Amino acid sequence: MKNIFFLLLISAAQPLLSQTKLEKAITDLENNYEQEKVYILTDKPQYVAGDQIWFKSFVFDGYNRSALSTTLFVELYNSDKKLIDWKTILLTNGEGSGDFKLKEGLPEQVYFLRAYTPYMTNFPTDFQIVKTIPIYNPNSPETLELAKSNDWTAKAFPEGGNFINGISTKFAVRLSSNTNLPESWSGKIVDAQNPNTPITTFTSFDKNVASFRMTPSSGKRYQAIIQDQSGKKQTIDLPEVANSGLSLEVVSSKEGIKYSLKGVNLKQQLQNYKIVGTINNHLAYKANINQLINEASSLIPTKISNGNNAIFQLAIFDDQDNLVAQRLCFIKPNDLKIEKAEIIGRDLKQKPRSFNSIDLSPESYFKNYTVLVSEEDGNNSPEEENLLSGLWLTGDFNSRIDRPAQYFSTNANSEALDALLISENWKRFDWRTVLSGISPTIKNNTQKFLSYRIKPVKNNALIKDATVNLSLKLGENQPTINSFKTDQNGYVYLNNLNFNDPLLVSLFVNAENEKDSGQDNLYVTAEPLVNPVPFTGNFPTTKYTLVPISGNRKPSAAISRALNTQKNMKSTEHVDGQIEEVKIVGKKADPKEELDKQLSTGMFSSMNSTIFDFVNEDQHAEGSVNILDWLQGRAAGLTFQKNNSGVSVPYIRGQQAKLYLDEIQTDPSMIASLPPTNIAMVKILKGAGLIGDAVAIYTLKGNMKSKTNEKEAPRNNSTTIKGYDKPSEFPLEMLDSDDSPKTIENDTRETLYWNPNLFDSDYVPPRIKFYNNDTAKQYKVLIISFDEDDNLLYDQLVLK
Repeated sequence: MKNIFFLLLISAAQPLLSQTKLEKAITDLENNYEQEKVYILTDKPQYVAGDQIWFKSFVFDGYNRSALSTTLFVELYNSDKKLIDWKTILLTNGEGSGDFKLKEGLPEQVYFLRAYTPYMTNFPTDFQIVKTIPIYNPNSPETLELAKSNDWTAKAFPEGGNFINGISTKFAVRLSSNTNLPESWSGKIVDAQNPNTPITTFTSFDKNVASFRMTPSSGKRYQAIIQDQSGKKQTIDLPEVANSGLSLEVVSSKEGIKYSLKGVNLKQQLQNYKIVGTINNHLAYKANINQLINEASSLIPTKISNGNNAIFQLAIFDDQDNLVAQRLCFIKPNDLKIEKAEIIGRDLKQKPRSFNSIDLSPESYFKNYTVLVSEEDGNNSPEEENLLSGLWLTGDFNSRIDRPAQYFSTNANSEALDALLISENWKRFDWRTVLSGISPTIKNNTQKFLSYRIKPVKNNALIKDATVNLSLKLGENQPTINSFKTDQNGYVYLNNLNFNDPLLVSLFVNAENEKDSGQDNLYVTAEPLVNPVPFTGNFPTTKYTLVPISGNRKPSAAISRALNTQKNMKSTEHVDGQIEEVKIVGKKADPKEELDKQLSTGMFSSMNSTIFDFVNEDQHAEGSVNILDWLQGRAAGLTFQKNNSGVSVPYIRGQQAKLYLDEIQTDPSMIASLPPTNIAMVKILKGAGLIGDAVAIYTLKGNMKSKTNEKEAPRNNSTTIKGYDKPSEFPLEMLDSDDSPKTIENDTRETLYWNPNLFDSDYVPPRIKFYNNDTAKQYKVLIISFDEDDNLLYDQLVLK
């Protein structure tokens, strides 16, 4: 932190001494414990197999967007820890976006999003599972249900960690469960020798916590008896009453954080005690007590966090630098520093499929927005989590908290948040570990973008300490020739690369004699140096359970709605495909038609097909890893999904398509190993009689020659490397237009607009534009932005 507040409770000149154990620990904390955290925003809280998950990632270093990392790995796992899909996301100012296309056959269960930067792998995996997502499939033999178990446990936490004779102490009572917590609960405090007479009572603030205050007497054993609304009871013991120690009391307000210390039966009273306040791993406050006193108090001003909201950890150390009390609190809990969106115009209609727009001010300090618009269905279901709870709470705690978003809502109860923080410990570091001198081992330092180690080989030997020429061709761009000097191990390094198209790397060397003039004796490989790592941790428990389906299953309204939206999308893709692929008869046969007749048999003939001719046309496929990757985005209705081996699998209208090589059915791995230069023709068939939906690939025959071969064909001297995953474009157009046939009967889209990167341009208002579905009468609008100083704009609106 820039603002560090020091306080000396008694003025005295201090001689310059070597660092104490505590001072060394503070230095170690500043230098070695900087950590990132990730929040993932998705367009919906739950999905149906076949849906598309749109996500935006925010990476923070403390409470500011992180400048440490430019690469984020986002991985989707099923409940058995099987990796379903993964993305490599480019981070710009700590933000990045992407999407997952879910397979239609995905089993119904809870799935988990793991998100982490390479730098985060230096620390425990506890904070890498950032989101749980229920995914439904009406064709699955099991269905997700909310667990009905009322199995919960309770624990009581004294403020500061100490329970001392004769000292009034605030307690937090915290419930936990592997499934669901009771809606409401209450309790009483009793003397274990007289359980029928309550000393005090309490009622829960929410499902998570309650609080009470009591003054204990030495020699007594106290218990809390908790009962939920169903009548279940549990009795727990309070900590043993101590006859000596330190009491810590904290009150957080708009003015600052007031703490009070009381020492009981301490030999040197509070003399030489130290008070240390930290925000994340940074020292924000430090005070020393040099007087021989038993009580001390002070108000820590909010300037320690530059007036921003944050979790503040107050730790008290004795004269031997031992930790004797600690407490978490929230700075300015009733005064959240959040800006609201400045809307200068809006044109919203309730008419089905009407065009709508919302204009934001171009003169705002905020220039780049994340915007989500969905239908407000009026169910008033409470929000589980959001960016605020991820930034200020759950991003730094791995214990399960029910509905963390409630603590930062409009009607939030600051007493409930305070009780929750009394029951928590800071998980990013432990003072006792830091004091012992143990520091995390930093194996993966921060690195800008992606880097690769190129291994050039000539005549089966590494080319060491020599100059080599590398041709670098990015996507459809023209190649560039660059000279590199290999190191003593024979490697060339391509560092800090930012790209999302395939990068073709080709090796060339100067010929030493006529025999070396060709490239057949050259070989090159590329090893990525920024890599994902296997997940070795445990998934968090969830409130769901899988149960077998008995009898006929009727999908819920939400599932039926999602399935109908998927059907509509396929229908529009089919119509678009028919329009694009219409064939004009009566014309003279062209070379493509002749090639089709030469290669394909009647069984593979179809009017509803798309043909790519590699013999008569240059398809520019030399820069592609394989023909399946080249086909992406080139035919209407044809999409691809990665299988567990990372090979692209074709889908037509959401269904997996058959693959044929020279009209013999094969699998994607076989096609992936086929060089594009060996291909004569690719034919996309849709509903072709007995064949159905298929991708047919034909190889060169006889004297055929690929147009691609007229250019430099990729050989062993070439390799293709993958960069960042390019986000898909969210479809904004209407499903039906006025001048086209009506293709769908009921527009049931839930997400009406998704834009993770809406920005202004030359003082033109940033415009949110979307089309209504058939039922929405009002809209939920979420707008998120950060300005240059990382001030947060977070606005949730319901507009009509």
